[in-house]
Amino acid sequence: MPVINILLCDTFPGRLPDFIPNYESLFMDLFASIGVQADYRIFQTWQGELPSTVSPDELYLLPGSLDSAYDDKPWIVSLVHWIQQAYGSGAKLMGVCFGHQVIARALGGEVRKYDGGFGAGVRESRVIDDEMKRYFPDGQMRLLYSHHDQVISLPQEAVLCATSDFCKNESFRIGHQVVTFQGHPEFTVAYSRHLLTNCGDDLDETVRATALASLDSLRPQGQEAARFALGLLFG
Repeated sequence: MPVINILLCDTFPGRLPDFIPNYESLFMDLFASIGVQADYRIFQTWQGELPSTVSPDELYLLPGSLDSAYDDKPWIVSLVHWIQQAYGSGAKLMGVCFGHQVIARALGGEVRKYDGGFGAGVRESRVIDDEMKRYFPDGQMRLLYSHHDQVISLPQEAVLCATSDFCKNESFRIGHQVVTFQGHPEFTVAYSRHLLTNCGDDLDETVRATALASLDSLRPQGQEAARFALGLLFG
């Protein structure tokens, strides 16, 4: 049974609907849906809690946050240092949205707010990495999104896995040790609809309407992304 350490970077108070007990349950449900039964360990990283030791046999998952990965809040700076040390120790790292961005920052990439607007709903990206194409044979990856920040430049050792016109660096990996996604494999359509309908009062109405329409027209491929990530990291 694999050990999956979830380093929570936010708990999203007031943003989770009644049918989602907590944010980490989205990942647990996703992995269970592809037949993975894991031993989960939860860390309140947004409060400064980090694993004191790392094992190359375990997965360290860094999920989303309302904070920005380029901020220098004490807990983010501590997380950046932890990622650097964990990577150097051979730890398997998976990043989602904020996690994708903070891993990129820690390992030498650049993150900033994207002046092209907010990404929401289902977006399709082009798969360009042969490892990823094994799980997306049609060369396209569709995920659910909710972000304004983007990875502008990748770490030197990174391989770009997927790209789109809206977001150049949709997914990257470093060997078989690190894999990240700007999108949210763990999101469900119901949760995205809740966010678009009930949160983000400052969201442009055209962006909101387009995102809501995408939920009905495109099937997100979170399960495929999860299979790719676990297949890459654990072989």
